[in-house]
Amino acid sequence: MNRIVARVKRMGGGFGGKESRGMLVALPVAFAAHKLNRPVRCMLDRDEDMQMTGTRHPFLIKYKVAANKEGRIQGAIVNIYNNGGYSIDLSGPVVERAMFHFENAYYIPNVEVTGHVCRTNLPSNTAFRGFGGPQGMFGAENMVRDIAYKLGKSPEEISKLNLYQENHATHYGQVLTHCTLQRCWEECIEKSNLASRKISIENFNKQHRWRKRGIAIIPTKFGIAFTEKLLNQAGALVHIYVDGSVLLSHGGTEMGQGLHTKMIQVASRILGIDVSKIHISETSTDKVPNTSATAASAGSDLNGMAVLEACTTLIDRLKPYKEKKPDGKWEDWVIAAYLDRVSLSATGFHATPDIGYNFKTNTGKPFNYFTFGVACTEIEIDCLSGDHQVLRTDIVMDLGESINPAIDIGQIEGAFVQGYGLFTIEELIYSPTGTLYSRGPGAYKIPGFGDIPLEFNVSLLKGAPNPRAVYSSKAVGEPPLFLASSAYFAILEAIRAARIDAGAPLEFRLDAPATAARIRMACEDHITKKLKEPEPASYIPWNIVP
Repeated sequence: MNRIVARVKRMGGGFGGKESRGMLVALPVAFAAHKLNRPVRCMLDRDEDMQMTGTRHPFLIKYKVAANKEGRIQGAIVNIYNNGGYSIDLSGPVVERAMFHFENAYYIPNVEVTGHVCRTNLPSNTAFRGFGGPQGMFGAENMVRDIAYKLGKSPEEISKLNLYQENHATHYGQVLTHCTLQRCWEECIEKSNLASRKISIENFNKQHRWRKRGIAIIPTKFGIAFTEKLLNQAGALVHIYVDGSVLLSHGGTEMGQGLHTKMIQVASRILGIDVSKIHISETSTDKVPNTSATAASAGSDLNGMAVLEACTTLIDRLKPYKEKKPDGKWEDWVIAAYLDRVSLSATGFHATPDIGYNFKTNTGKPFNYFTFGVACTEIEIDCLSGDHQVLRTDIVMDLGESINPAIDIGQIEGAFVQGYGLFTIEELIYSPTGTLYSRGPGAYKIPGFGDIPLEFNVSLLKGAPNPRAVYSSKAVGEPPLFLASSAYFAILEAIRAARIDAGAPLEFRLDAPATAARIRMACEDHITKKLKEPEPASYIPWNIVP
């Protein structure tokens, strides 16, 4: 390894697939380059990429849930199945995170949860933003709605009743501290005008037979850390040059998430200099070795603390020169230290303390802390075509004391739209023998500009410090993604309104994603009744959705 240098200037986005599936191209290319002793390049078109790489995991969740007459959840037995494809890849850790997050933001005192990885004849599925967490949380929100409809109450009433509170313990024994779920919930209800809008939606639905509206409010609680303890470490290298400029290297990769910008801000704050004096050229293994993947939303936390440590070391070395010449400039102190033969280079290292979980004994702390948030979304569906439009979304996120609010709000908006694709649009379609039909941008629909909520309001919770991360900030990459399920559950409410008009049963199944076809068929009426569904074994389907 000491003879190979890997450099990453930047990536054009990466949401999990980069973590392991790059080897499908990297290994044969590296072997060819070694054998031929010349550079080798391989580029896949999108069709080839989608056939080879695999996707986020399809999940099936089966559960039994117990609640009292008030709606307070008493216990749950849950079995979680993920479709791993032909090899294990990261399917084990993905289903583990789903098990950690199956209860979403709700306190359930008695729990038995089991995860299963299923081997199938599909390309090996892999990591994706959320890493199984959103799929697990989806089960909790379905539980809440099952309880609400059984008791004749609203879903938000059951949600609020069961929200985690300070010092509650999760089903894996981790005690919640600095829990702001209740605050996020109340603030989101207030900012979204939920009560008055529910009345307006009810009136709209009474006046329109073939267009219906729905609204839903969804909380989230996302654990921050790699669940594999050894990965919770990072390093940094900081050089100060005699002209006062600073070169910063750390173990995280920049993929559009603003990590380099945040690391420059951390260094700027501790060194007390302007960001224009600090530069990051690239991430390289000859500068910072043995780096963990920039994943699990922990890039800023881990590398930020390593940068903080390195910069603190340098500040301590410069302290005598600052005290000797307090009215001097940064450049004066740097040159004085150099002339005094003081090292102006330092490394930093951070390992997340007090972390580690044992599955066998169900003890320990799998997560460093939690990021909380709540979203309220209103949609309108066309009952005849199954099309829908997101009218408005309000999000309140607890991101501690944000290092860069502009970047963080952008991450929230991006995660929401990406999650919106997961829960309402993006559907992989296979042949009965496993051939992927929906490959390439022409056959696989992802969210576009027209899918962004017509009104999109994002706010950060104030006065919510986080002592477990750099400068009291919080991770933001993955936590907001599940909030997009509020669009799915709003669609569910709109379909219920349509079924009430049609006199159809209010108990029905709507698998995610809530595509136009599924919405149309769920809005049962005199037209859908003309389509008789054949017996499963009486025909060979042209397509299969995993």
